[in-house]
This record gives sequence, C-alpha cells and structure tokens, in this order.
Amino acid sequence: MRYYFIALVVLIIDQISKWIIDTQMAIGERITLIDHVLYFTSHRNKGAAFGILQGQMWFFYIITLIVIVGIVYYMQKEAKNSALFGVSLALILGGAIGNFIDRLFRGEVVDFVDTYIFGYDFAIFNVADAALCIGVALLFIKMIQDERQQKKEQK
Repeated sequence: MRYYFIALVVLIIDQISKWIIDTQMAIGERITLIDHVLYFTSHRNKGAAFGILQGQMWFFYIITLIVIVGIVYYMQKEAKNSALFGVSLALILGGAIGNFIDRLFRGEVVDFVDTYIFGYDFAIFNVADAALCIGVALLFIKMIQDERQQKKEQK
C-alpha cells in the first residue's frame, strides 16, 4: 500500500505544479531560477519525450493503459519482496498517470523544468517525466543487483 501512496504523492505534486504553470504563465514565458542553469519555461508537448510521436494521442492512451495495468500487477505480485522494486514501480506509475491525465484532459502535456547543464539545453520536462526517469533508473539498478545476486548464487 505504501507504494501506491508514493505514486499518489508524485501524481499530486505533478498535477499541482502543472496547474500552476498552466494558469499562471503564458506559453513560452520563462522564470529564471538559477541563471544559465535552471528555469521554469511554460511549454506544451503533444508527443512523447523530446517531442517524438507528436499528435499520436491514441497511441499514448493505449500504451499508458497497458503500462499501468502491468505496473499494478507487478506491484501486487513482486514489490512486497523488494523495496527498491516497489519504489521504482511507484515512481513509474505516478509519472505515467500524471502525463496520462494531461493527455486525456488537456490534449497535451504541460512541461516546465528547463535545464542547461554544462551549456547543454536539455528537453523541457515536468515532475511526471522526472519520476518516470528516476523510476526507470532505479529499476535498472534493481536488475543489476539481481544479476549480481544470481551470479553469486551460481558460484
């Protein structure tokens, strides 16, 4: 149950932050947080990460529903055995639902975190995107740990 709570917290933070950006900033408006590093820039995305698959909402609806069902299944079945696995799935679930809500009700995803690291202009993203990336990274860490554990057990 705690993993669903994590997903809910991600979802709430994501939706509140997007609502603030959507209602308080014009599209393209920028607020400097750390000059040359971090900005809030109001942006909309009708595609996936980095703007790929623009306008393919039906595709995102289907994929997201499949992903959500799969995550809930694995949370029920496997997350009780590993906190790392549970947290990773919770972050992915919260992020997936957050962007799904945007696509469903707005027809686009609200993005606003605009970063420049070592002079590189990263794609503008949101809380849901960050949760998805962190969740996937944790999932990879879990897979590496499992692989190492299997190798130890085989010796």
